[in-house]
Amino acid sequence: MNSPPPILEVNNIEVIYNKVVQALRGLSLAVPRGQIVALLGSNGAGKSTTLKAVSNLLALEDGQLAAGSIRFAGQDTARLAPHTLVRSGLSHVMEGRRIFEDLTIEENLVASTYALAGREGAAPPDFDLVYEYFPRLHERRKGLAGYLSGGEQQMLAIGRALIAQPQLILLDEPSLGLSPKLTEDIFSIIARINAERGTSMLLVEQNATVALAVAHSGYIMENGKIVIDGTAERLASDPDVREFYLGMGGSGEAKSFKEIKHYKRRKRWLS
Repeated sequence: MNSPPPILEVNNIEVIYNKVVQALRGLSLAVPRGQIVALLGSNGAGKSTTLKAVSNLLALEDGQLAAGSIRFAGQDTARLAPHTLVRSGLSHVMEGRRIFEDLTIEENLVASTYALAGREGAAPPDFDLVYEYFPRLHERRKGLAGYLSGGEQQMLAIGRALIAQPQLILLDEPSLGLSPKLTEDIFSIIARINAERGTSMLLVEQNATVALAVAHSGYIMENGKIVIDGTAERLASDPDVREFYLGMGGSGEAKSFKEIKHYKRRKRWLS
């Protein structure tokens, strides 16, 4: 039986900032429907830029998609405004939460209902669903979001995405600034949302261990390119990947993934 097409297809894209700085170079990846895909790499590798290219936010930072194509739910996104993508079922939880600090938790969730306006077949917004996943938010729903802890703000950011009834959620560094316990809590809920609702996710994360623990598959970036990909299990057990994330070679010198002896690209990255 043929598998359904991916919910997201990124095909050989190049991204340029300020008309001169190339951030992504021939990058390709896919997110199968109903799966979590981890996008890993060091700082500056281009992970956040990849997410902004998918959600069409590059123009806000003087960036542009210079080559390649991106398809979401079978539709080319090149001419779709960010708000149109959100109403089509793509939610982007950006690095740093980006909540409305001067609004209450409840008002933040209400603000997210704009994504359902005019969407054919959309169900009424389900605030109880958010509170079921994040009971802390229900307890503090009348309080200002700016007074929440970092972990609670991350819960609210994910909750706002859920209100929009997404097919695909882009998650940018959900563990940033959180304690190990809160990180574990957040990733447990991410896994639950995927398992219970079938929501596809593209997850950018510095903590490779927690990301691969919940992901089905993953890609590793370096200098704006994909250098290796595979199932989460394979990446988590690959000694070369472990060495890459330690950041040191056997001689104690900093090491690039390109210098690892067994590194090979799959044919599609060469085409």
